[in-house]
Formats: sequence, C-alpha cells, structure tokens
Amino acid sequence: MKKDSLIKGTLILAAAALVARFLGIFQRIPLEHILLEEGMAHFAVANTLYLTLLVVATGGIPSAISKLVSERYALQRPEEAHRIYQAALLFGLVTGVILTGLLYAVAPFYAVHIAKTPGADLAIRAVAPTLLIFPVIAMMRGYFQGRQLMSAGGISQIVEQILRVIVGVGLAILVLAWGWGDRWAAASATFGNVLGGVGAFLVMLWFARKLKRMDAKDPVAQRSEAERAEAKAAASKLPYRSIYREIFKMSIPVVITAMTVQLIYMFDTSLLIRLTEGWYYKDYRDALSALTEFSFKAQSIAGIPPILAIALSTSIIPVISSAYSLRNMGEVQRQTSLVMRIVLFTGIPIALTLTAAAYSVTGFLFSGPSGSGIVAALTAGTVFQITMMTSNSILFGLGKARQPMKHTFAGIGLKLVLSVALAPLLGVYGLILSSTICFIVITWLNLDSIRGEVKITVLGRRWLPYLATILIAIAGGWGTEIGVRKLVHSWPDKLEYLTSAAAAGIVIVVLYLALLIVLRVVTMEDAKSFPGPLRKLFMKLLKPFAKSAQA
Repeated sequence: MKKDSLIKGTLILAAAALVARFLGIFQRIPLEHILLEEGMAHFAVANTLYLTLLVVATGGIPSAISKLVSERYALQRPEEAHRIYQAALLFGLVTGVILTGLLYAVAPFYAVHIAKTPGADLAIRAVAPTLLIFPVIAMMRGYFQGRQLMSAGGISQIVEQILRVIVGVGLAILVLAWGWGDRWAAASATFGNVLGGVGAFLVMLWFARKLKRMDAKDPVAQRSEAERAEAKAAASKLPYRSIYREIFKMSIPVVITAMTVQLIYMFDTSLLIRLTEGWYYKDYRDALSALTEFSFKAQSIAGIPPILAIALSTSIIPVISSAYSLRNMGEVQRQTSLVMRIVLFTGIPIALTLTAAAYSVTGFLFSGPSGSGIVAALTAGTVFQITMMTSNSILFGLGKARQPMKHTFAGIGLKLVLSVALAPLLGVYGLILSSTICFIVITWLNLDSIRGEVKITVLGRRWLPYLATILIAIAGGWGTEIGVRKLVHSWPDKLEYLTSAAAAGIVIVVLYLALLIVLRVVTMEDAKSFPGPLRKLFMKLLKPFAKSAQA
C-alpha cells in the first residue's frame, strides 16, 4: 500500500483497463454467436445508455475529489480530505437512487421512440440497478486516486469485469436454453453489470480498510491528541454545502469533457437508424446491421487504443495539481511534456495498428470480418480522441477546467451539425467522420490553452520524422496483412485471421521501433524518462547511435 508515482500509477490503471477492455470484448464474442441481430442491438443500446448516464452521474466528481484530496494532503490537512470524501459518498448514494428510478421509468419511451429498437426496454431496465452501486464506487476510486493509490481502482475494475462477463454470458445462455428468446437474453447479459458492481464494491471496501490501517501509521496521525482534536474540529466546520460548491465548480466542466466520447457514442447509437435512412434507402434491416456492427463490434475494438490515455488522464491530474498548488512550475512542465510524449509513442501506434489490421482483427474476434471497414474508420479516429483526453486532464490539473469545457461545447456542436449533414450522404461513416473532426478541434483548442499556461515541449523539430515513422510503419503493416491473408487463404478462417493480424502487428512494431531510432525521433533523454522496461529497451537500441554521435 505505497503511494504510486505517475508512471507506476499509469501502468496500474492501464493494465487494469486493458484487462477490463479485453474482458468486455470477450463478453461480446459469445453473445454475437448466440444472439440474433435484434438481441445484439438491444444489448448495445442498453449498455451505451447506461454508460452515458454513469458518466453524467460520476464522470467529473471522482476527478474533482482526486484533485481536492491531493491538494489537502499536500498541505498537510488530511481531516479536510476525509470530510470531502464523506460528502462525496453521500452524493453518490443519492444520485444512484435518482438515476436508477429515472432509467427504469424512461426505458420504454427511449427504446421505441428515440433509438427505434423496440424490445430494448427490458435490457435497459435490467441494467438500471447498477446505477445504485457505481456512483458510490466512483467516489471511492476518486479518493484513492487523490491519495495516489491507483491499485484499488484497478483491481476493483478487473473483478467487476470478470463477474460481469461470467454472469452476463452465463445468464444469456441459460435464458436462451429455456426458450425465452433474444429480448430476455439481451436483458440477462446486461444484468451481469449489477453483480459486477457488487464485486467491485466489496473490493473497494477491502482497500478502504487497508488504507485506514496505513493512515494510522502515518506521521501526521502521530500528532498529539490535542492537535488531532483541533484539526478534526476545524474540518467539521467545513459545511457540506461549501464542499459541494467546490466540487461542482470543478466537476461540472469535468463531467462535460469526460462524457464527450460516451455522449457521442450514445448520440450515434440512438440516432443512427433515424439519421441514415436516406443512405440505406429506408431499409430497416440494413440500418440495423450497420447499428450492430458500429455499436457491438467497432466501439468495443475502438475502446482499446485510448486505454493508456485514460490511465494517464486519471493519474496525471493529482500529480500536476500537487505541483501546481506548490507553484513548482518546473515539475509541471516536465510532467506535462512527459505525459504527451508517452501518449504519442504508445497510444497512437496502437490505434493505427488496429486500423491497418481491422479486417483480420474483426474476423478473428467475431463470427466474420463484416463491419471491418466501420471498425477501421472508428479506430483511426481514436488517434485524436487520445490527444483530446490527455490534454483535457492537463488543463484540469492546471486548474483550468472551464477551458476544456468550452472547447468540448464547440466540438460537440460541430459534431451535431456535421452528423446531420453527413449521415444521410455517407451513412455510418458520416457519423464517424464528424466525431473525428470533433476530436481534432477540441485537441487543437486544448493545446493552445496549455501553451498559454506552461511551455510544453513534446517533439519540437521531430514532428516530421515522427509522422514519417507512423506512415511507413502502418503502410508496411497493412501490406503485410493483405499479403499474408492471400498466402494462407486456404487455412481455416480463424487461423488465417490470427496469422495475418499477428504478422501485421509484428511488422508494424519492428518498423516503428527501428524508425524511431534511425530517424532520431526518440532521444536518450526521452528514454531515461520512460517506465522501466521501455527505458531499458530504448537505451539498448540507442546506445550504438549515441556512441557514433560522440565519435
């Protein structure tokens, strides 16, 4: 139970998110085989709506708690941090009760009149009780992150996903065996979220007990009885009203920015059939197929590349916030530049790799490669989603939460206009293109604001070599994927897809690493700031070039 550094905390959250994401994909693989198109659409619509409401309820509060708690501990005022934590738990409980009732009540209207997927109401109602639990869990995760203990949230996330997959898929299979049909099977699959939430809550309670024991040994806790009593009395005078005002002042902008991606996904999932009627010539079955491929396949695969950015976005806030509250601008500049560098060198290549091998990846994970074009388009757009999320969090850490909120409003407004204009002309690809443009605009505005606060040096004059590295590596991987598929086309489908995807991945990784070194995109100074395994790898690769430069 030691405090986690930025790198360690990021790795913990990234590993947990990666496991959780793959478990989420694993859940959809058997469901795609056992459910019909309507069942998959019901599951996707319910899950997307639930996740959006969850972000609305909790998206900004944990980040605000993380920031406030880290500041209080930096200033040696732990009693105030505990008071903030208590207020947040109460808010989570009340919010959960309200949202659960609301989601249960509006389910029939939303399914029939908005999403145009009659029958999804049962799946929406089945997932509603999860909102009783997760707001409280989110508050607890925010507190632990403020204490820079990322492992609590990471482990609870993994336990949650394991239970969700086992229970959801198991119940769906059981319900179909009883002959209840796709509507009840989709509802059973979404109900797995409820028991997953229970498991995550029990994990958080265990960590809370461990943290209490750790605090008892902290030097601050060893103060005299009179000093502790005085500090507790001062903290108790801090009214919940003031705490909520401070939390909401930060969290409302955070909620708006945190829900950007999920809100866009909900908008696209809810209105895809309605907006693309002209493109699909009013054929409901074609539109339903596009909805299934977009929401059931593409969104799950496109969720993999931003994992590191999500972890960085979570762990960077308390680190930058603590340094900024002490006016340590040198540390703020170093951490800001470091986090953007890590995102560029890791998250973006993952996104483009999945884009290049989309056909084989989709064919291997699901029953066939149908929808791989949608997967490729949506995954490519996550390049700018990654930079948007990271730059949002940097501004939060700098105490500039209103700026990314304004940028988000501008981006989403543009997204809505472009969606209405492009969807009838390009179908689902019009929706994806409008989302990508939205991410680009928000990223550009964020980076402009960051540079107004602190000098950020990411690559400097190395941008052109970096772009060349990306383009050459992805072109090589795409060509490899096509070539290998032609060579092994006589093999069983799954083996063919696995082989071609693996070959493309290997080629991209080798080319990418080699070009980063040869074109001098990564320097020895960069390598020294990387996490342990990456640092050792790059320093070995860079050593010959460093010697030749000295000679």
